[in-house]
Amino acid sequence: MVIKIDKKIVAYSVVKSDDTPPAPASGPTPAVQQMHESLERPDVLPGATYKVKTPLSDHALYITINDVVLNPGTEHEIRRPFEIFINSKAMEHFQWIVALTRIISAVFRKGGDVTFLVEEMRSVFDPKGGYFKKGGKYMPSLVAEIGDVIESHMRSIGLFKEDGLDEHQRQLIEAQRKKYELGMKAVEDTAANTFPPEATLCSKCQTKAVISMDGCLTCLNCGDSKCS
Repeated sequence: MVIKIDKKIVAYSVVKSDDTPPAPASGPTPAVQQMHESLERPDVLPGATYKVKTPLSDHALYITINDVVLNPGTEHEIRRPFEIFINSKAMEHFQWIVALTRIISAVFRKGGDVTFLVEEMRSVFDPKGGYFKKGGKYMPSLVAEIGDVIESHMRSIGLFKEDGLDEHQRQLIEAQRKKYELGMKAVEDTAANTFPPEATLCSKCQTKAVISMDGCLTCLNCGDSKCS
């Protein structure tokens, strides 16, 4: 290509090769990686192990949930549950626990919204009756408590939003806890010593923490009130 110069050249400079701005990268922008069942398992997965001790057995359950990190180092980085394992010395539940963990792991790898598992597992009731775990929370079955552990793990990685109480509710609960702090005794068969012995079961959070406050039945655990 020939360029005709019509004016007198008064100055010039040499452009070095390293002064040339880099050319934009060619090709399409990498797609955001999503969870799907064909995703290959990495050699190392981060996770957590939770100990569950119930009155149904002399041996504890150890629930391990491993996660996969998608799009690491980018603004789209997310952490999703990938697999679950349950170990125990107790063998009476071995078959159905192995089956349950394999099904849950398959659902995890399928992708999408897997939080529905928590509600499904919590709705399983033992025909022999449930039990109260430490802190006074009622568990209708062992499956329901495994679901409770899965919810706690999902909350820790951001799949559930925390249910926060407003300032007024927190002040009321704190005042009642201080009021009953002295002289409280453990309730037999519940291992609950956080709430008053006369507290009743809350239909919202399934914890024995409902007392009468100013003529209203109020839960000291979640703040639910019949007058609100």
